[in-house]
Amino acid sequence: IGDVVSIRGQREVRDGGRLPPGMKILFEDASLLVIEKPERLLSMGSATQRDKTAYAVLTEYVRRSSDRGSDRVWIVHRLDRETSGVMVFARTEAAKRALQAHWDETEKRYLAVVEGHPPADHGVLRSHLDEHGPFKVYSAARSGRTRHAVTHYRVMKRGATRALVELTPTTGRRNQLRVHLADAGCPIVGDRKYGAETNPARRLGLHAGVLQFTHPRSGALVRFESPLPHDLARLL
Repeated sequence: IGDVVSIRGQREVRDGGRLPPGMKILFEDASLLVIEKPERLLSMGSATQRDKTAYAVLTEYVRRSSDRGSDRVWIVHRLDRETSGVMVFARTEAAKRALQAHWDETEKRYLAVVEGHPPADHGVLRSHLDEHGPFKVYSAARSGRTRHAVTHYRVMKRGATRALVELTPTTGRRNQLRVHLADAGCPIVGDRKYGAETNPARRLGLHAGVLQFTHPRSGALVRFESPLPHDLARLL
């Protein structure tokens, strides 16, 4: 792996007026399409919503810019609908396979505004998560139904009633960060599903701030960053 290459917005959006409010193209080449996803936008289709998704929007975007009009994108990973931040889509199936084959090696960092304060300035949150429920994930005793989950955290800023926490998960379980912070007694603001009592920004206070991985074609180590959105930053 070569030196880290920091990339932010190397190409402007060609037709930004058709992108959902808050979505930005951070980077685009023949293999990758990296975006900032706004909150309240699904990553991909569900049983009740197929059109208004990041996947559908980007598929339309690449087809408008293609002479053939048949280009598409491939889903590499997901963010919860309520979570904003950096997402990568593949422009080819080969790139998708390469990224997913090494996804456990990808560095993922999130920023969360939480109620209260974590137990220490930094540490590791661990539990076994039961993901079988369709609505909510729980920490539970280790069993055949659970999967081990690990999240490293660091407090970036403390306020009187809230804190800004950087989270680095080393596993990728459903709702992992939300459950771990709730278990630690500091749920993410706006996360009523996991015990939050306040919703000052009228959104979930979770943002995917960093993705760093090996480019599937060049082999360079690339890094994409997105700052904490203003509506969350002002809470601190």
